[in-house]
Amino acid sequence: MEKVKEQTKQKKRLTIFGYTIWRILAYFIIYSVLGYIIETIFGIVTKGTWESRQSFLYGPFCGIYGLGAVIMILSLQYFNQNSNRLFWGGFVVGSIIEYVVSWIGEVALNVKWWDYSNMPLNLNGRICVFFSIFWGLLAIYLMSYINPRVDRLINWLKSKISVNKLKIITLGVTIFLFIDFVLTGYALEYFIVRKIHENNLPVVNKERADSAYEKIYNNEKLAKFINTYWDDRKMIRTFPNLKIKDKDGNLIYFADQVGDIQPYYYKFNFNLKKNRDEIFEE
Repeated sequence: MEKVKEQTKQKKRLTIFGYTIWRILAYFIIYSVLGYIIETIFGIVTKGTWESRQSFLYGPFCGIYGLGAVIMILSLQYFNQNSNRLFWGGFVVGSIIEYVVSWIGEVALNVKWWDYSNMPLNLNGRICVFFSIFWGLLAIYLMSYINPRVDRLINWLKSKISVNKLKIITLGVTIFLFIDFVLTGYALEYFIVRKIHENNLPVVNKERADSAYEKIYNNEKLAKFINTYWDDRKMIRTFPNLKIKDKDGNLIYFADQVGDIQPYYYKFNFNLKKNRDEIFEE
């Protein structure tokens, strides 16, 4: 009888592709933090600088890793029969995720998070074969090695902390991330509009940016808030690789538009001479 009740309870749980909502949210949070750590180490190794690699204004979260991991875990379970299928599943799924996120950044925020235009076999500078292969290899490692350990971590936490407390923590972090995401969108819009206007950047729709600048910064209370919490130093330290295209398709780095503000936290003496337009620049 107890077994039947447990099975009925399991059936009533809301799931997506067999995963509960709570586990999916936990995946997003965990992999966003792991992504931030990976990206930070990658920046130190390739550029010799400790710089922000977070996706949002506040907290150590790299959202594309969280989103990518969730989508890959949900979709790649159907390719989990062998490494070959996993590779090609990750190649395709990862490329789609990367392309869509890049496209949304350009369309919604008018910024480029990364640009692979100088890479061979790229598509609109948003994806390229080199990184698509990386996504394929990552899929194998993710499904075979990383995620089973993440599942064990989650199950271990469930044995140490009550399920209700874990749900409250997960929900709290998720709400924080959502608010953080919304605030980041506004802060980026205000920052980009400000730098386009103040530096007279020759971008497409400059007139619209100038009009938005006047509307935003003529509001004294809003302008004071922005200058206090989302000034140039805060924005460029949080998004050091933020860039935009001008009318001719050339990249303009916002780090070059903020005077002597350093876009990193610390520079190591690795004697690395890397041009930021090289293939690993994001």
